[in-house]
Amino acid sequence: MGIIEFDNTKKYDLILLGRVAIDFNPIDYYKPLSESVTFKKYLGGSPANIAVGMARLGKKIGFIGKVSDDQFGDFVTNYFNKEGIDTSHITRCTNGEKLGLTFTEILSETESSILMYRDSIADLQLDVKDIDEDYIMNTKAILISGTALAQSPSREAALKALALAKKNNVKVIFDVDYRPYNWKNDDEIAIYYSVVAKESDVILGSREEFDLTEQLIEKGRTDLETAKYFHSQGCKVVVIKHGKEGSTAYTNDGNQYSIKPFPVKLLKSFGGGDGYASAFLYGLFEGLDIIDCLELGSASAALLVASHGCSEDMPDIKSVKEFIADSKKKYGDMIARA
Repeated sequence: MGIIEFDNTKKYDLILLGRVAIDFNPIDYYKPLSESVTFKKYLGGSPANIAVGMARLGKKIGFIGKVSDDQFGDFVTNYFNKEGIDTSHITRCTNGEKLGLTFTEILSETESSILMYRDSIADLQLDVKDIDEDYIMNTKAILISGTALAQSPSREAALKALALAKKNNVKVIFDVDYRPYNWKNDDEIAIYYSVVAKESDVILGSREEFDLTEQLIEKGRTDLETAKYFHSQGCKVVVIKHGKEGSTAYTNDGNQYSIKPFPVKLLKSFGGGDGYASAFLYGLFEGLDIIDCLELGSASAALLVASHGCSEDMPDIKSVKEFIADSKKKYGDMIARA
């Protein structure tokens, strides 16, 4: 028996819930956003990127979301359909809300920033009536993105999906995905993050994101203390990321496994987290050892920060394994294993 067991009779491997956006990445990069002139458009938003990543890796994926009733809404649904992602539970806004626009700034290989437009935003209009129990019953797991909890009615929709998943023995994955936009204060963040985290089977987040989650529980915890706490609440895998320092997965059998980033020629410093999540979760669904899941995640993250886009450049499993093999041939078998 593995750390986490999935019901392989289900139609979908994973149904994701949350943010869909439009990314504009500069073609004339390595200069300030104020001086960038030419941009390339991509599908964006962390759960949307992860959905594409997992579909590219061969998993059966569905999505619950709200998009604008315009050409950008068409772009999202058409893109998902092209990738084989089920769009039957993506609905259109009816009051003119628009998809978020994200303009990225690539100043250097290691310095990037993101400018988001998220007022009257489409993804946060997801409503409880959009959450279908039959749909959730037909998946091995759901993924809730932390941005879906930032405002009503989306937060209630996310909490309904959480409740229905627990009711039907569907695994819950929480990608904290903190963005400061749309939140009113830190207390609000802590309340909703902790509610979902304490009901999750897998949690993925940075140290900063776990600090936000735990600030009304106990401040200043170490990574191990954080993992032990969420294990005591029923979580099976807690992944804490430290950027270029690597990441560690803590499992509820008391073990921990660490991975370092693979060496790669960087183009940008964003997008790696979504590649990491998709490949790590792929490994979990495949029943791989945790260290192998981490290795896949780290390799996918490296491929993403070396590429211009996020969703568009999500690798398939052949590309990930070839990158790992090539890296080990060049740098040694333990290049990424801490």
